[in-house]
Amino acid sequence: MSLDGVAISAPAGGIDADALVVDLFRTQARSLVRLARIFTDDRDAAEDIVQEAFIRLHRAAKTIRDPARAPAFLRSIVLNLARDHNRRGLMSFRHRAAGASSDVISGIEDEAVEATDPAMLEALRSLSTRQRECLVLRYYLELSDAEIADTIGISVNSVKTHTRRAMGALGARLSQPEVTP
Repeated sequence: MSLDGVAISAPAGGIDADALVVDLFRTQARSLVRLARIFTDDRDAAEDIVQEAFIRLHRAAKTIRDPARAPAFLRSIVLNLARDHNRRGLMSFRHRAAGASSDVISGIEDEAVEATDPAMLEALRSLSTRQRECLVLRYYLELSDAEIADTIGISVNSVKTHTRRAMGALGARLSQPEVTP
């Protein structure tokens, strides 16, 4: 078996959970931290989310029949954990002082976030969850429509619809003149 160009040996009893998790960690961890960082606005939380996602993947590895679907399953876990984190921490985001930055961004894992215009991040956060997920998975992780659909559990046509609507909403939001109080 091969996963993203990395050979995964499958013992007679099924998938080798340890090998699967190690191989996915080598190939996916950095991009997953970037993904979680965009959704949580907290580097430490993003790293914790990815760590928890790998733990959950390892626990569920015996149930994975097709190792090629494991990356989508892992991304789905990360997105769900990021949603849970945001639900729990919503009050802290609402009460954050205007203009206050989150923790200091450092490390190569956060290049995508550092390079992103703060207005763009704010506009992304204003989108619906599905729209935001589709855009981030498409343009930050460069996934295909089919990979996005597999990751978030919707049809390819729904991915296209959410992406189109999100691009329209971002265009409208970013073309508005900034109002300074």
